Amino acid sequence: MNHEDSPVPPLPPLAVVLNPQAGRGLAAREWPRLQRELQARGLQHTVIQEASGEAALACVQALPPEVAVMAVGGDGTVGALLGAVVGTGRPLAIVPLGTGNDFAGLLGLKPGAFAEALDRLNYQPRALDALQLDILVGDEAGRRFVLLNGLGMGFDSDVTANMDRAPAHLRGFSRYAYSALSTLRALQLAEVDIVADGQPLYAGPSAIVAVMNGVRYGGGFRISPQSDVRDGHLNVVAGGAMNRRQLAGLMARVLRGTHLTHPLAHHTAAREVRVRWATPVRIHLDGDLHGRVSDIQVRVLPGAAKLLNA
Repeated sequence: MNHEDSPVPPLPPLAVVLNPQAGRGLAAREWPRLQRELQARGLQHTVIQEASGEAALACVQALPPEVAVMAVGGDGTVGALLGAVVGTGRPLAIVPLGTGNDFAGLLGLKPGAFAEALDRLNYQPRALDALQLDILVGDEAGRRFVLLNGLGMGFDSDVTANMDRAPAHLRGFSRYAYSALSTLRALQLAEVDIVADGQPLYAGPSAIVAVMNGVRYGGGFRISPQSDVRDGHLNVVAGGAMNRRQLAGLMARVLRGTHLTHPLAHHTAAREVRVRWATPVRIHLDGDLHGRVSDIQVRVLPGAAKLLNA
């Protein structure tokens, strides 16, 4: 992202939210090095370390509105704090130390590259889009969530559910790819109806639907290569009726972001999308599982998140 040559406001005090479990313990191991970098730059900060995302969110929400939050962890750590950031004006900085780091990867932030991540705090803050999800029918019907990266339903959520079965030494993309191959063996399609900005996009059997603000998930799968987090639109991508071999071939193209021209891929940009399944399917939100859903509505929140190191 390019940054205009405009005055940068003074950096606000930072509340550093550390998720020690992120990256299978990587965040806890790397925290002393990050803390030294913060101190070397004279960055005023306090540390929040809670047992759950909900507790960390409550701590941040109790802070004065001028205090910025720095999320140290993965996509799940960032996602847990969005209730205190999206639509509030509270600035957010991201230091990726998780498993996938997909939204941070979109911004060009790399795990362990602390100097670069902190130097970017000198950038002009950026207003980025977010997503608002309403679950209308399913395990969590009536709940509302805000997202930065996006959500997936069906196959990719089943992959997320099966990732715990992958060998412990696998990380990021390798872990996702291992789980994806395992999940293919139990591939199931369900009837889905997708309407974007009031216009039908796809109706029929599907194994996978993603609604994205960002470009990638799963540590590197470029599911929505046309996404732009500053264009005021979301992007929906859906697979049509396909067998295991076809889905495996399509996922290989997703790695390169060349799948949108495939006849079994249906996609569009919109401001709002409604997705209804005939039978409940798993859903993940910014990489974290949230039960099963049958009917959801997602709309874009233009410029609702203020990023300090985007």
